[in-house]
Amino acid sequence: MRTDTPQPIRLADYTPPAFLIDEVRLDFDLAPTTTRVKARLSIRRNGRHADPLVLNGERLKPVSVSVDGRLLAEGERTIDAEFLTVPNVPDVFVLDTEVEIDPENNKALEGLYMSGGRFCTQCEAEGFRKITWYPDRPDVLSRFTVRIVADKAFRHLLSNGNLLETGDLPGDRHFAVWNDPFPKPAYLFALVGGELDVLEDKLVTMTGRTVDLRIFVDPGMAPRAAYAMDALKRSMKWDEEAFGREYDLDLFMIVAVRDFNFGAMENKGLNIFNSSLLLADPATATDLDYERIESVVAHEYFHNWTGDRITCRDWFQLCLKEGLTVFRDQSFSADMRGHAVQRIKDVKALRARQFPEDQGPLAHPVRPSSYLKIDNFYTATIYEKGAEVIRMLKTLIGAEAFRQGMDLYFERWDGHATTVEEFIRCFAEASGQDLTDFFAWYEQAGTPKVSLNHSYDPEARTLTIGLTQQTPPTPGQPTKQPLPIPVVVGLLDAEGRTLAFERDGRAMDETLVVLDSAAASVTLTGVDAPPVVSALRGFSSPVTLSTDARPADRYVQLAGDSDLFNRWEAGQELARALIIARAQGVPDEVGEERFAEALGRALADQASDPAFKALLLSLPSESDLALAIQPADPAAIHEAREALRTRLALHLTEDLKRLHIGLQELGEFSPDAASAGRRALRNAALDLMAANPRAEIGELADGHYRAAVNMTDAIGGLSALMLVGGELYENALSDFFDRWKSEPLVIDKWFALQARDPDETALGRVMGLTAHPAFDQKNPNRLRALVSTFANFNPARFHDPSGAGYRFLADQILAVDGFNPMTAARLVEPLGGWRRYKPELGALMKAQLARIAATEGLSKNVYELAAKALAD
Repeated sequence: MRTDTPQPIRLADYTPPAFLIDEVRLDFDLAPTTTRVKARLSIRRNGRHADPLVLNGERLKPVSVSVDGRLLAEGERTIDAEFLTVPNVPDVFVLDTEVEIDPENNKALEGLYMSGGRFCTQCEAEGFRKITWYPDRPDVLSRFTVRIVADKAFRHLLSNGNLLETGDLPGDRHFAVWNDPFPKPAYLFALVGGELDVLEDKLVTMTGRTVDLRIFVDPGMAPRAAYAMDALKRSMKWDEEAFGREYDLDLFMIVAVRDFNFGAMENKGLNIFNSSLLLADPATATDLDYERIESVVAHEYFHNWTGDRITCRDWFQLCLKEGLTVFRDQSFSADMRGHAVQRIKDVKALRARQFPEDQGPLAHPVRPSSYLKIDNFYTATIYEKGAEVIRMLKTLIGAEAFRQGMDLYFERWDGHATTVEEFIRCFAEASGQDLTDFFAWYEQAGTPKVSLNHSYDPEARTLTIGLTQQTPPTPGQPTKQPLPIPVVVGLLDAEGRTLAFERDGRAMDETLVVLDSAAASVTLTGVDAPPVVSALRGFSSPVTLSTDARPADRYVQLAGDSDLFNRWEAGQELARALIIARAQGVPDEVGEERFAEALGRALADQASDPAFKALLLSLPSESDLALAIQPADPAAIHEAREALRTRLALHLTEDLKRLHIGLQELGEFSPDAASAGRRALRNAALDLMAANPRAEIGELADGHYRAAVNMTDAIGGLSALMLVGGELYENALSDFFDRWKSEPLVIDKWFALQARDPDETALGRVMGLTAHPAFDQKNPNRLRALVSTFANFNPARFHDPSGAGYRFLADQILAVDGFNPMTAARLVEPLGGWRRYKPELGALMKAQLARIAATEGLSKNVYELAAKALAD
């Protein structure tokens, strides 16, 4: 049984650092198991106090500690498992330390470790303390000079900033010296050493400076970095145009590594990427991979200003860099791939990840008030909801004032670590608006529920819209205050045409209503016909919306709403209602047939973007549906959703076949948005046809797979075969593995696809795959592909009535926690929603959480999430 209880760190307890470090000199002598790190820190006391010097350090083998050149005896400093303490130091001094570390056996993948025979680092959030003694907190900003020495077998020696010097050394060794002129916190430090190929390019900035661009990859993989390089150049130009931000160093580098806990890391001038988010060619990468590469390359580059040049004062302000930068990368992707389609995809991701978080025991504000391990707060709430808060801010104050606020923020806080309060203050000053109430979005957890009703007066030609809001209690916040919620509203007539109106004497066809109290109403005049209300256009706030709309109104929106998000949303609402009705034992077969007919008409619309049509064909996910039915019965939801899919497939078979044939890939592959949209629609049509029980669909899916000339279509065919099942599927699985077994990123897809299999044998298949020679529990990509995919994206089989799925996940969490607590903790969340499910399932989930929490030697990472999930 676990006996110790870790103590939380609280925002309310923040105090400025006792010491500041102006200059850092690091000397690395790289060796796989015995790397030596010498650090010279130019330190000064921050204020008038007599505090001892306390530096973070974990898993370090101390060699020496000196102050101003004098070696300290053991009695003059103390070292324990987490800290170096020097009681008596002058106000200004130089600290020299030397430690030894073991990168090769660092399987936690934090600090300095080895991946594929190369040295690399991951220091966010608290990995730098595993490299050397240091005040490992984001509000200590220093200028770094780094000298790296290694055998010449490690050909490239890279670190942050500009390269100052290279040279040869005796014994077939060499060195490189790097200097970063911009002050940064230690979490942005990076080092890479090893044999790598490099793809090179250049970019001329808006002021005429030439920046060298280099992407380092596994030998032979440079051609697969071409799309990432193109995305990098486009993102650099976009940031100049959209935000006036120019890159500031002479060199920008990216390195791809296979073993990485995150997707990517924005280290100043030396981004380190999980190779799955950097390498792509048509044969091995899907369109989704290309989209994610474009988005993540942009995200990490945009951090150069929102995260690097301006960073967060403490880790409670994490949303200041992450939520803001997600907003920036989503805006970039919208410009690259189409605003409506991108918005739908962003909202789908928000609902899939963040809405369940808000409804469970792990709910927390966008800016949390306490934590045990900050690693656990790299969440959808910080990232995706944090981005939504920025989007609402822009909606409320307008695009022009928003840009002025961003300019003021960059001007005022460049080179500093700051807070969310200071960020919002910039927009209040730029707009002249009081944003005090808006700040509650950062401090209050939960997803607000907004209700809308309307009444039309034909004689007065007026429409009155009533709005109410209510946010359910979340852990530690039983009482909620009203939030300022921007609701964008438009009107349609019975034929789906835009209906003009007036508000406060001004003619318009769309208006912004701000719901900033528990209830509010607005009256629109000059409304010439009974309207269909199109509310929350563009998903203007991260809320759930219920309205008094009739199904007939939803059909009007599905057919003709000019706001494409709400057109898609109307289809989702109709499908959601039909699935829930069937899951609750009251199927509406007439409604299902009507929905199929309406979907057919939407697919026949020649003016619609194929990417948008592909989204129309995708029904609400089972996880999304589980949030709308409490207690949720995963088996009933799965059966009801499959029943609607089958009805749609039977009704639309000929339409879907025509789409499938008409969109067949012709000519050379292109990753552009239009081409990707056509492939998305073709594969969505095949996926829906797979729900048709007629036998020839299996042959069609097999033909699709065998004829595929790119990975998008190969995975599309294989996914359809998975839904059909049988010998064709098993043969295709074997063929796929044999063809791609030497490509790790492709084999990740092979594992992930099987983890999603809805067949009743899925759990046994997944458990068997953990013994497959290609499965490596220590590689986060492979672990996520199989275990996380099964737990998060196969609810019907994860929630097996026996509880075997829960036991399997708990076993994996405990095994991985022994060597990689950060990755293990990210597997806990699927068990955390146990209260949302029917009691017999919830009890089994809770029992596994209790087993995890009681385990002796459990990491703080996993303990924090398991304990929170169990708390009343």
